[in-house]
Amino acid sequence: MGLLDQLTKGTNEIPEHIRAMSTEEMEERVREIKQKLGSKLFIPGHHYQKDEVIQFADVTGDSLQLAQVSAKNTEAEYIVFCGVHFMAETADILTNENQKVILPDMRAGCSMADMADIHQTERAWELLTDMFGETMIPLTYVNSTAAIKSFVGEHGGATVTSSNAHKMVEWALGEKERILFLPDQHLGRNTAYDLGIPLDKMAVWDPINNKLIHEGNVEDIIVILWKGHCSVHENFTVKNIENVREQHPEMKIIVHPECSREVVELSDLNGSTKNIIDTIEKSPAGSQWAIGTEMNLVKRLIDQHPDKQIVSLNPYMCPCLTMNRIDLPHLLWSLENIVDHKPENIIKVDENVAHNAILALDRMLARA
Repeated sequence: MGLLDQLTKGTNEIPEHIRAMSTEEMEERVREIKQKLGSKLFIPGHHYQKDEVIQFADVTGDSLQLAQVSAKNTEAEYIVFCGVHFMAETADILTNENQKVILPDMRAGCSMADMADIHQTERAWELLTDMFGETMIPLTYVNSTAAIKSFVGEHGGATVTSSNAHKMVEWALGEKERILFLPDQHLGRNTAYDLGIPLDKMAVWDPINNKLIHEGNVEDIIVILWKGHCSVHENFTVKNIENVREQHPEMKIIVHPECSREVVELSDLNGSTKNIIDTIEKSPAGSQWAIGTEMNLVKRLIDQHPDKQIVSLNPYMCPCLTMNRIDLPHLLWSLENIVDHKPENIIKVDENVAHNAILALDRMLARA
C-alpha cells in the first residue's frame, strides 16, 4: 500500500470524549493505559516531538536508532511510533511480523522524504544511466520512503544517517565512480565537500524538469544530488549567523548538516541531532550556543541546561509542522484503540519493498 493509500485509509479524527478532556485528564489516562498494557506496549519518541508527547516515550532518539531499538524489543506487541511516516515504515521493516507499528496521526509525514517519490527516482535512474552508464551507485538518507530505500537496496546501494554519511559516501565511492544521493541535497553536498570533493564536481538532479543542473564537463561529475531539502533546516540563513556574530560575539554556532552549504561553512560546528545533543551536554557551564535545528529540541536543550546560554540560530523558527501532528490527544486516541482491540493507523510495508529496503539498511549497518 502506497503512502497516499495509507493516508486515505488512515483515521485521524479525535473522538469527542477525548476532545472534552483536560490536559491533566489525558495525561492520567495515558499513564493508566501504559501501566495496563505493560510490556505489550512500546512508545519510541523522536527528538523533535513535543514535550507533551515525549514525556511518555519509553526511549528517545533519532529515526534509525528508534527503529533499531523497536526491533530489539520483541516483547512489545504494539509499537506506537511518535515520529513521522518514514520512521514508522523503517520500524515496521525491522520488527517482526507479530508486532504492529502504529502512527498516531497519519498526517505526520516528511516534506523531504516526499520530495523523492519512486516514479521520479526510477525515471531519473534511467536517464542518468543513459548519461553515465553503469558508473553510479545510489545512496539514500534514512529520511526517505520505504520505496526509495527499496530502490536503493535493489541497485546495490545503501542508506545513510547524518552520523555516518561520511563513512557511507567513502564506501560508495569505493564501489562505483559516481553517487546519486537522495533525497537531501544539503546533507549530500556538505558530506562530499568535507571529504574533499569540490563543488564543481557535484551536480543537482531536478526531478520536476528531469534535468541535470551542472556547469562544466559532465564527465567530471562525481556526486549527483537530488533536488530535495528539509523545510526546517533550509530556513537557517547566512543572515541568521551574521546576526548572532554581531549580537553575541562569544557565542558558538552549531548546526545540522541538513542546513545549506553556506550556513554550515560559516558555523563553528555541524553534526547530527545526536552530535548536537552530545556537544551541548559536554560543554562547560557558562558556555554560549546558537543551535540550528528543530525548535522543539532547541527548547528542550534550553530547559535541560539552565547553566548555559542557548538560543535558536533563527529566533523566528517554527517547529517541524508535520512532526508536530503527533500530539497528546492523538497519542491517547491510539492507546485507547489498542485497549479496545481496534488499533488504527497500522503501518505495513509491502514484503517485496521491505526485502530490498533491508538490503540497503543492512549494507549500512554492516559498516556501522
